[in-house]
Amino acid sequence: MARHILQQVRRAVGNLNPHEVREAAERPLHIRLVACSSAGYAAMEDYLSPPGISRNKRWELVQFLYRADDPGAPEDFDLEIFEEGLPRPEYAFSFSPETPERTVEEILQRCEELGLPLARCFRPFRRPVVERIVNTISKENALFALATALPNLAPGLVQLPWAVAELGSDTAFLTVNQIRMAFLLAAASDRPVGYREQRAEIASIIAGAFGWRALARELAGKIPFGGGLIPKAAIAFAGTYVVGNSVERLYRIGYGYTRAERRLAYQEALERGKRLAGSLLESWRERRNP
Repeated sequence: MARHILQQVRRAVGNLNPHEVREAAERPLHIRLVACSSAGYAAMEDYLSPPGISRNKRWELVQFLYRADDPGAPEDFDLEIFEEGLPRPEYAFSFSPETPERTVEEILQRCEELGLPLARCFRPFRRPVVERIVNTISKENALFALATALPNLAPGLVQLPWAVAELGSDTAFLTVNQIRMAFLLAAASDRPVGYREQRAEIASIIAGAFGWRALARELAGKIPFGGGLIPKAAIAFAGTYVVGNSVERLYRIGYGYTRAERRLAYQEALERGKRLAGSLLESWRERRNP
């Protein structure tokens, strides 16, 4: 059985393209800053490219930022950020030095497609984007764990480019999705993206997959139909959530969770997964019995 699942994972992984993730993250950005004083410009620039970063990185970021009166600025911008209090068009964003994280949140809500390049380049965007990636993939895996038993629960999952016929088991799907998450986390963290570049993380994800699978089968098999689906989906959520946060920590400070930290994080994530699974299951039942 283990060999069969590994074969499924190997075939399905061929549908994941880290090059596409890398290209999306390395997309050049053009950001226009508008302020009424040098101090206003400096506040925005120092927040986006803080003095503590390396000279090379700061130089890279400066090339993405344009002041309103800069000569040779491009005609089109990905983002326009105005100092708080200045009149601005509807599509632009307002920046307050007291609450800069509000600007980050608004940009990510309205310009989701810019999340990866913004996170790769600008530290203030990194943590929010990473959290979105981990939460999204964890929820997808919980959904899939339910969808394999409940028809029409999450039809959108089959549209994912890597959700192909080779994924004949829950374990294969969850594993490949976690590998996709690792690519996205590396891109958002300004780390190398690819099978060779991330071989240690990918090997760890594949090795851990069978532990989550065994635990899910054991718990789900002890509970009658319906009730057993909740622990199965909760484990899919928690396992993915812990993997994602451990990989993020590796990229941020150089090492992942210890065994004790992993156990604690898993227990906390499992409770979140149970609540999510219960909510999804209840919604499905309401749709079937209006």
